Amino acid sequence: MRRREFIAIIAGVAAAPLAARAQQGGNLRRVGILMGGGENDPEYQSRVSAFRFGLQELKWIDGSNIRFDIRWGAGDTTRTAAYATELVSLAPDVIMGSNTPTVRALKKATETIPIVFAGLADPIGDGIVASLSRPGGNITGFSSYNAPIAGKWLQLLKDISPSITRVGIIYNPDTSPYSIFLPELEAAASTTGVALILNTVRSLAALEAAMTILASEPNAGCVFLPDVFLTSNRRLIYELAARYRLPSIYCLPYFAPEGGLICLCA
Repeated sequence: MRRREFIAIIAGVAAAPLAARAQQGGNLRRVGILMGGGENDPEYQSRVSAFRFGLQELKWIDGSNIRFDIRWGAGDTTRTAAYATELVSLAPDVIMGSNTPTVRALKKATETIPIVFAGLADPIGDGIVASLSRPGGNITGFSSYNAPIAGKWLQLLKDISPSITRVGIIYNPDTSPYSIFLPELEAAASTTGVALILNTVRSLAALEAAMTILASEPNAGCVFLPDVFLTSNRRLIYELAARYRLPSIYCLPYFAPEGGLICLCA
């Protein structure tokens, strides 16, 4: 599915509460958007553009019958929480959350305003919804990952670089839905004959240090988990992986401009 088609579906879900509230009176509907990435990141700008385009195709025109309030978390959980509270205070008709940290923050901020999410890996495990078929409460949306795919990442890394015996799993525990992926990676490690090394990184310095240490060891590779912090700093990951010739699997959201699964191999 292409990015525009995916976001059009999300826009359709978001349009449902808009249409319902429009029947209650008033012409201008208000939509809050809380993005996990930064305002100057072209990837996240493209997601907002696609979302707005999807609503436009459904006849929701900015400045005519709809208004957007957009906030940017920039991979910072404190900032994301503050903007979630701010958006809720504006009393929009619906809020779109772009990833797990944004929806967690929105869930804490309101139990009444409809929230639509896109790109969550484990909405049930993270306590966002009760179930996929009956989410309950004021939150609904789409999940973009299935847990068993994590084992495929490890298998793919082993296939393209058979000499690998040690794999660093890199993620930010504050922003990555890692709990859904680690059990699958551990199961796959036992069948592929590699040892996993968990690397939690909360800063650029920690990210660079983790990759430098792995690159200094023989037969090492990396798997980068889906994570807004890593996505926001993907250019550094690409640069370091190329510099160290470190075999790596980096799974971006499938509607990212760079493409889906990024493989960097020596």
